Amino acid sequence: MKVILYDLDRQYDDMIASKCDYALAADGKYAPCQGCFGCWTKHPAECFMKDKLQQVCRIIGQADEMVIVTENLYGGYSAAVKNVMDRAIGSSTPFSTYRGRQMHHTLRYGKHDLLKVVVYGDITEAEKNTFRCLAERNAVNEGHERSEVVFIEDLAELEGVL
Repeated sequence: MKVILYDLDRQYDDMIASKCDYALAADGKYAPCQGCFGCWTKHPAECFMKDKLQQVCRIIGQADEMVIVTENLYGGYSAAVKNVMDRAIGSSTPFSTYRGRQMHHTLRYGKHDLLKVVVYGDITEAEKNTFRCLAERNAVNEGHERSEVVFIEDLAELEGVL
């Protein structure tokens, strides 16, 4: 299953939806993570908040290919995208294991293929390097076999990189 998480305007909804099995719009129409960890323990992979991100742990956890389309924010994800990613912490478990000779949380849904990050907006070389490192570390932590970062200068390029 291919999932695309994006922070673009609604005008891109149809194009994004045609390129994946599930589209997650980071539009801010949901509550931020409360940090209760209930999605880890009390009701695994399900958030107690009854909004559009209640099942986000399962959606992201079951994605073979995860694509994140985000505006650059100082070499990191936009606030809207980060908010959705925070709500998806239940895609792993509170237990730990070694992956890549490092301690990480056990994956609830097993390994995945690709984490691809598409970055738009003004970005410096230092921010590009930060993004590459961030994507690589997120891929290891979330159980992706590989990661890829694509920088685009114009959103007209988006359809070709998804």
